Formats: sequence, structure tokens, C-alpha cells
Amino acid sequence: MESKILVSAVSLILVVGVALGVVALVRTNDDPNGGGSELNTHTRTVDQVCQGSDDKKLCTDTLSKVNTSDPNDYIRTVVRTTTESVIKAFNMSDGLSVENGKTNYSSLKMAVEDCKDLLQCAIEELQASRILVQDSNLQDVHDRSADLKNWLGAVIAYQQSCLDGFDTDGEKEMQEKLQVGSLDSVEKLTGLALDVVSAIAKILAAFNLNLNQKPTSRRLLEVDQDGYPTWMSGADRKLLADMQNGAPLTPNVVVAKDGSGQFKTVLEAINSYPKKHKGRYIIYIKAGVYDEYIQVDKKKPNLIIYGDGPSKTIITGNKNMVDGWKTMRTATFTTTAPNFIAKSMGFENTAGHAKHQAVALRVQGDKSAFFDCGIHGYQDTLYAHAHRQFYRNCEISGTVDFIFGYGSTLIQSSKLIIRKPGKNQQNIIAADGTKQKNMPTGIVIQNCEILAEKELEPEKTTVRSYLARPWKAYSRAIFMENRIDSVIQPDGFLPWSGTQFLDTCYFAEYGNTGLGADVKARVKWGKGVLSKADAAKYTADQWLQANTWLPATGIPFDLGLTKP
Repeated sequence: MESKILVSAVSLILVVGVALGVVALVRTNDDPNGGGSELNTHTRTVDQVCQGSDDKKLCTDTLSKVNTSDPNDYIRTVVRTTTESVIKAFNMSDGLSVENGKTNYSSLKMAVEDCKDLLQCAIEELQASRILVQDSNLQDVHDRSADLKNWLGAVIAYQQSCLDGFDTDGEKEMQEKLQVGSLDSVEKLTGLALDVVSAIAKILAAFNLNLNQKPTSRRLLEVDQDGYPTWMSGADRKLLADMQNGAPLTPNVVVAKDGSGQFKTVLEAINSYPKKHKGRYIIYIKAGVYDEYIQVDKKKPNLIIYGDGPSKTIITGNKNMVDGWKTMRTATFTTTAPNFIAKSMGFENTAGHAKHQAVALRVQGDKSAFFDCGIHGYQDTLYAHAHRQFYRNCEISGTVDFIFGYGSTLIQSSKLIIRKPGKNQQNIIAADGTKQKNMPTGIVIQNCEILAEKELEPEKTTVRSYLARPWKAYSRAIFMENRIDSVIQPDGFLPWSGTQFLDTCYFAEYGNTGLGADVKARVKWGKGVLSKADAAKYTADQWLQANTWLPATGIPFDLGLTKP
């Protein structure tokens, strides 16, 4: 059969040739056998799409209700069903929020309120997904399957974060009520949506299908004769050129503690962001230590903040779990805004190892980028909460799980500094929260230097330090082309609890050097050593779809592997 198959833009039927192992896309009105054949086609199609699903029965039951074999209808159905489950969970959390509004148990109130906020975020992710699949042809959906999976992955991130918030014994009853009543269903249905999107994308890719549709509008990939994205405004194009040429940025507002700017605090400057602003909004923060807690909300997209250097312009805080804060709320700096950029800034949480979870930086907005930044703390320093994130020429320090979260994270050409932990503590760099196998999430460390701080150096043979441990079922951490110091234990990776998740986690290495890079004594679970082809899947190009957005940040990046 020809590998390229023309498809009608009106009514698509995905025909799975089970015996031949072939997939064909044909017009509905080309079927000479009438409804019986169509029903048979539909049944076989559902079976093929659901073949790799973690819950094949749920997949089959859900897709069997669809009246056509149009792949878009399958995706629309699972997205709609997932949305309904999230709305149910939101309404349940909203009711609990009202019910517990008068309680004196502040920790429980925080958990319920955070859960409600997170589920609202999940609804918005699903709304974006529905808009994409509602009016798009199959080509558009196929071309933007990475975006679709990114949004769906964020839904599970928020669902899991909601559950994570109920972290004390007195909150377990409430956690179980939400979990059984709605949140388990959210995870299962979102996982199913990811399975269906992944299955259809693989089928199309495997057969190199040429969908005979109108040209897709992937404007992010279109560039003009000067190499700039065609969708960029003239002002943004000039800004990008200035950033790439090293020219000083022209800020909209300036923050200075001495009063030489428009504002004395970072919070005031963030709040100055105009409503319905278009294009980049630039805030210059002069040297100084700013003892503030900052939240950049999603209504402030395309924000750039830059300082005088990561050791000169510092935003600091010390909120922590021991003092009664939920992990999400301990963050000194939080951004949920898309297309956020930070340059030459320092973010720190000074709570110390005895205070346990204490986040310096929490990043939730899609397509966020950090360049020449310092991110310092102890346990849970960097919370890469959700979506695509990129870090370049940064310095990140900590002790326990100091890079963690549910995002699609790439840290490139940076320094990871392992600090001296508390008594009886062990150091772990990465704790990824990938919960479903088709989530496009994980932590990738590329071309970085991994070393011990000076205070740990004399004790690095007795204090155990590891690359990663499996926080969730499909935890994923990739270390490639790094220089790894002897601070890392020879076995490399640490179990979370007994044998939990050891059969499903994905920990792998490629092309690392240094005294801590020898893989001979590494643990036998996880993945092991990657081939060059497999390692390429975790480069900026494939892992973050970097060519669609990183050029517009003006931040340097390596699209592929850095070494031959």
C-alpha cells in the first residue's frame, strides 16, 4: 500500500487493517457496504487506538460511543469527557471550600483553596484543548499534538498537586473524599485522553500520512527573510534583535530600592502590568535584595524581568513547610504566566535544611525561559510545576529533591550545586512527577556541571548524593552530556520507597563525563544508557519543540546534542 494516503477534509474514517497491520484513511461515502462495514471499521479502529492504553476497557467503552471513525471525534470525545470530570471535581472542591471556610484549621483551608485554584487551571487547559480540536482538521491536530499533550499533561499536574496538598494526618479524610469522589476519575480520563492523542499521532507518523487538507497555520514555524517568526510584531522583532545582539533592553518600568526607579518593590512593578497589554512588558530590577513574595499570574503573559546579575539582584524569602505553609505556597517567586522570561536574576529561599520543603522558584506558565539566573535553597528549591520550561547558564543549588515537579523541563549549560544537608538527610537532584506513561513530562539535565558546594566537599564520601529518585509511577529524568563530580554515588539513583515505581520509572544517561559518571555500578532498574538516537529525543528540539518558541526569547540554546 502507498505510504501516503489522501484524506477527505469533510468526513474521515480511520480504517485499521488488523490482519495486514495497515492503516488507511478513506471517505465515508466510498464505503459500498453501507453501515455494517462502517460499524466493523469503527470497532476495529477503536480496538487499534485503544491497544496501548493503560485502561483498555475504559478506552473501548468511551470511544465505542462515538458514532464515526473520524480520529478528531475520538479526541473531541475524550477531551469533553475529561472536562466534565474536572468540572465535577472543581464543584466538589468549591463546596468543600465553602464548608471549611470557617474552620480554624488553616492547613486544611489552604489545601482545599489550592485544590480549587488548581482545578480551575485544569479547566482552562481543557478549554484550550477543546478549541484546538473543535474546529480544526486532522492535519492541524496532528501538527499540534505536542501542544495538546502539553495541556493534557498539565491537567494531571494540577490533579496530582491537589492531592499533594493534603499532606498531614488530619487532612487524609478530606483527601480521600476528593480522590474517590472525583480526582481519581480526572486522572484516569486525562490519562485516557493522552493515550488516544498519542495513539493517533503514532499511527499518522508511522505511515507518513499526507493529509489532503488546507495548508496548516503553524505560524510559529514560519520565518521571514531575516529569520524572525512572521507572527511577531515590529516592536517585538526589534526587541528580539537587540537581545540577540547583546544590546541593553529598554524597560517599561524600573525597580530600585533607593528610589531611582518608578517603584521601590518588585510587587509594585509586577502590578503595573497594563490590562490587555500586547507584546512584551519589560521590568528592570536594579541591584538589591528584595525580601518579597511575588506571584506573576496568567493574565500577565510575555513578561520579561531582568536584573544586574544573579548575585546582585536577589528576590528572597523563607516560607517553609515546618512553619505551616503548603509546598506550593512556600515559593519566594511564582509565575503562572505564559512566555515568561527572567534574565540575570537571583531567587532564593533561606529557610534552611531543617525546615524541609521550601521553594525558591515555582514555574507553571508554558514556554518559560530563564537565563543567567541563580536559584538557591535546600529541599525543593526549584518547583518546575507544569508546562515547557527552559533554563540556560543558571546556577541551581539544594539538597533533597531540589529540582522537582510535573513540567517538561530542560536545564542546559548550567551548574547544579549539591549542598550540605541536615543530619540523616540524603541529597537527590531530581524528583519528577510524571504519573501517566504518555505525559510529555520529565526533567532533562544537559551539558551541565554537577558538583558539591565547598561545605559539602570534605564530607561528600559520607553524605550520600544521587541523581534522581522516582516520585511518581512514570518518573522520568535524563542526564546527558554533563560533567558529574564524584559527589554522586556510584549507583546513581535512589528508590523512593522500597520497590515502588522501579518497574515503570525512566532514568537514563548519555555521554556524561567526570568521576561520578561511570555507569558500571548504576542501579539495574530504570533505563540505563541511551543510544545517541534516543538521547536526541530529549534535546530542546524534540523535548520542548524549541524551534517554535525559544528563538523568540533571545536566549541562547542548543537545539540538539552538544557533542559529536
